[in-house]
Amino acid sequence: MKITPVEELFTALNETSDMIKEELDCTYLEALAETGENLFHESILQEELSELTLKRLKKSYESLHLDKFSSEELRKSFQLAILKGMKENVQPNHQMTPDSIGMLVGYLVNKFVQRDSIKLLDPAVGTGNLLTTVINQQNGKSVEATGIEIDDLLIKLAYINANLQKHPIQFFNQDSLEPLFMEEVDAVISDLPVGFYPNDLRAADYELKADEGHSYAHHLFIEQSLKHVKPGGYLFLIIPNGLFESEQSPKLHEFLKEQVIIQGLLHLPISLFKNEKSAKSIFIIQKKAEDVKPPKQALLVNLPSLSKTAEVDKILKQINGWFKENKE
Repeated sequence: MKITPVEELFTALNETSDMIKEELDCTYLEALAETGENLFHESILQEELSELTLKRLKKSYESLHLDKFSSEELRKSFQLAILKGMKENVQPNHQMTPDSIGMLVGYLVNKFVQRDSIKLLDPAVGTGNLLTTVINQQNGKSVEATGIEIDDLLIKLAYINANLQKHPIQFFNQDSLEPLFMEEVDAVISDLPVGFYPNDLRAADYELKADEGHSYAHHLFIEQSLKHVKPGGYLFLIIPNGLFESEQSPKLHEFLKEQVIIQGLLHLPISLFKNEKSAKSIFIIQKKAEDVKPPKQALLVNLPSLSKTAEVDKILKQINGWFKENKE
């Protein structure tokens, strides 16, 4: 039985990561980062490896020709390896946006941001899977992107992920809620980190800071994202369904009323999540500007299970109909 390109590349990534993991006594994800660097530089960079391991790695790398793989094949195989590593070493901040959600966000960015060249920002870029999924769907558009991530290992994986796919993404290893020195972008995409932000001193600089105790990180991320998107620019945010149900939500509601036009809310199918409490939606908002008019009505969609093709097609027709009425 013939294996797919994704399976072929995943097998090579997995085998070489296992060799490096065993030899260097590191985690699988750290070893994956090392093997990704080797592939990109077409050289084995770990000088401390034994002769036997060096020979085995060299043989594995020589049989691979990255140019024959598409960006999506590279992304998917790297994603599979990352998912394997995350299962072995579970950490709360090591999570990945499901592919189906990334594809949907990419489709929405393509529909809303009608430009030949666009600038994107993901302020919680993680391993870069969501950002590169979106870039791969921009149908010939020129894309400049920026990704910010506080976790050293995740941003290293994101950087290697982007390099293998030949995407010119600029990465910053920092807390996204600290000052960002960058140009404004056309759109922000983010699977918002949910929870309390521990740095009360930094949170005090934000309008959406809590009146008492810790502020919600996901509220602060929305405010920070709005600061760095152009007037008339879009935010495509993956939000918890309970975003407007917390004790801090009235302040968020007022802030959004002043700053943005709500374009849409797409409720993602519950089947994508562990339970109803962890379910999320895609929230589409547009920064106010003089020439921006609100839609006749916001795009409100309850998405069916994404495996039900006929039902998904109906929803996509509904979205296209909304665009004709409100955007064209």
